[in-house]
Amino acid sequence: MNNLSLLDNQPRAATDTSAITALCKAAGDPLRMQVLKVLQQNAYGVLELCQVFDIRQSAMSHHLKILANAGLVATRREGTTIFYRRNESHPDTDLQSLQHALFQTIDDAALDPALRTRLESINRERSAASVAFFNQNAARFEENQDLIASWADYGDSVESFLESSIANRNSALEVGPGYGQFLTKLSSTFAHVTALDNSAEMLEQCRGRATRQGLQNIAFTLGDTGLALQEQLRSDCVSLNMVLHHNPTPGDIINDCAQLLTDGGVLLITDLCAHDQDWVQQACGDLWLGFEPQELTRWAESAGLTEGNSLYLAQRNGFRIQLRQFVKRLPNKN
Repeated sequence: MNNLSLLDNQPRAATDTSAITALCKAAGDPLRMQVLKVLQQNAYGVLELCQVFDIRQSAMSHHLKILANAGLVATRREGTTIFYRRNESHPDTDLQSLQHALFQTIDDAALDPALRTRLESINRERSAASVAFFNQNAARFEENQDLIASWADYGDSVESFLESSIANRNSALEVGPGYGQFLTKLSSTFAHVTALDNSAEMLEQCRGRATRQGLQNIAFTLGDTGLALQEQLRSDCVSLNMVLHHNPTPGDIINDCAQLLTDGGVLLITDLCAHDQDWVQQACGDLWLGFEPQELTRWAESAGLTEGNSLYLAQRNGFRIQLRQFVKRLPNKN
């Protein structure tokens, strides 16, 4: 592991080396190393990790405790479930370079095919549950969404943010357009617009609204970002408007969107900041209780995007909305 020498050049006190020992010991176990690899782009609960690694809950909890004590993983409660994710910023600032180098090395390593297959199974289960919710609640989507944040309250800000963010206006893609409130603005701004949704019921609701408004330049596609990649769709702007907290693998979706952007294209993310109002999981089908801004930044930068402008809006009911711009920079020709 040749890049683990990135420690600060200042000597550490002998009594201060215990943190280094704990970190190296935690990462030195083959199973814990694979856990850190699995948590690269997503968060999982203990039972899900038990399913991935085919071990007892007590054993997995033991390994996660060691990783947490070493500052390598962090926990977050989502409703009644505690999810584990990698801690990208070690609490000991002197160890952050070592931790960063460790994570880089782990990320470059291959994931065991059996683990990958089990992960994909879990993610499919999460995705199927989300699609089923929206298919069953398509007629009440706007009512449910208004419980958290009404488009009437933040839509003008999103549309203004769009105008200040884009350079090219040929094509746009909206992933998970809901009832299509944002499509009206996208349709008038771009020559060609694609509305992509993996819920057939939601897509029909969206199509009906666009038809009633006389929007002519929108293609409605049933599928996900994986299908868009297969069809080699490319867009100057990709919008994720209140989508990520419904998605089982938000980091993967951001990575897909980065690949769907043209050079110089912009990814616009509108989503909730992290919160603790777990009632939204049952009432609105949310999988995640919002996101810390640095989480979105990390996923976007990992996908090769550069952070741009940000705007934060406080809602009357205690939620906060983050509007984020990430840019796919032109390749360096030097």
